[in-house]
Amino acid sequence: MPTEIAFLAIAEAQQIYHWLPAALELARRPDVSVTILSPSPVLLDLVAHYDPTGTLKMEHLRRPFFGADTLFRQPSRLATLLLNAQRLSHFPLLVTTEISSAALRFVPGFRSRLILIKHGAGDREGGYKARHSAFDLTLVAGEKDRRRMIERGLCPPEAVAVGGYAKFELSAPPQRFFSDDRPVLLYNPHFDPRLSSWVRHGPAIMRALETLQGWNVIVAPHTKLAGRVAPIETTAPHIRVDMGSRHSIDMSYTMSADAYLGDVSSQVYEFLLQPRPCLFLNLDRRDWRNDEAFAHWRLGQVLERVEDLPEALTRAPDLQPGFVAAQKAAMHDSIDQCAIPASVRQADLILAFMQGKA
Repeated sequence: MPTEIAFLAIAEAQQIYHWLPAALELARRPDVSVTILSPSPVLLDLVAHYDPTGTLKMEHLRRPFFGADTLFRQPSRLATLLLNAQRLSHFPLLVTTEISSAALRFVPGFRSRLILIKHGAGDREGGYKARHSAFDLTLVAGEKDRRRMIERGLCPPEAVAVGGYAKFELSAPPQRFFSDDRPVLLYNPHFDPRLSSWVRHGPAIMRALETLQGWNVIVAPHTKLAGRVAPIETTAPHIRVDMGSRHSIDMSYTMSADAYLGDVSSQVYEFLLQPRPCLFLNLDRRDWRNDEAFAHWRLGQVLERVEDLPEALTRAPDLQPGFVAAQKAAMHDSIDQCAIPASVRQADLILAFMQGKA
C-alpha cells in the first residue's frame, strides 16, 4: 500500500507556493500517493499549472454555499474544514500552511496527524499564535522561527524542524514591467491595520510616489490588504498598481525590483534573496529598535517622513554596502539555504515523521 499524504488548499493562492514544491517532490517518491484537497477549482487549476505531468491527485472538497472562488478570496476555512471533516480524516497525514486546520482537533473521531509548513519568514508577532501548538510537526524556513516557536512554548524542540523556503523553487524570473530603463521601486505594504504604512498614510504615500523623479514604481500590497481597502488608483505613468495577480505572489516583483519600500511584510526576505537597498516607513514613529518584530528594519533606511523618500533613494546606492553583511546574516537566520533544495528537505522530514524517525 502506498503512503497516503494529503495537502490542504483551502487558503488564498499565495500560500500554495509554500507547500507545492514539497507536494511535487513527495509525489515523485516511490510508494507515495499525494492528494491535493480543495473546494476551489481556481486553486486546483493553479496547482495543475505547476504539475503538467499530473503527478498529483486532485480532489474537490465540498464547498460551503457562501464565499467567492478567486485566487485571493475563498470561503470560510472553518466552514470548509467542518463540512469535509469526515473526508479529511481518511488521510493519515494532512499537510497545510494555515493554522485554521487546528480546529480539526476538536472534531469527534478525528485522528489524522497534522503537519504545518509555516508560510513566510517575517518578524511580526502576529506570525506566532496559540493554534500553532495543535500540529504534530511544524516545518519552518530557518533557525529564527524555530527558536521563536520554542521560546513561545508553541512547539517542543522535537516537533519543529528547519526545512528551508521551498517557494524559492517556484519563483518567477526577473521581468521588465516598464518600457524604459529607470530603476524600479517596489512598495509592498502589509495588511495588519496596526502596523501597515498604507492604512493611515496611504494618500500621503501615493502623493510622494506620484511625484518621485527618476524611478518607476510597483505598488503591490499584500493581497489581504488589497481585499480590505479601496482600490489604489493613479494616473502616473511611472506607477504600476497591482491589487492582486499572479505577479504579486510568485516573486515576479521581488525578483525584478531594484529597491524595496515597505513596513512589516515578510516579502522583504524574498526580496533579499539578492541583497539590495531596503527602505522602511515608520510614519507612526514607533520605538522599534529593541523590538524583534521589527528586526528587518535594521536592514535598510528607516524613514519617519514620507517626504524624505526621494533623498533616501538617492543615498541608497552609497549606503547599501554598509547593509549587505546585516542583510546576509538576517537571511541566514530567517531562511536556511543549502545545496539540498528545500522541497527535498521538507519531503524527507515529512516521510521521516511518518516513519517515526523524525
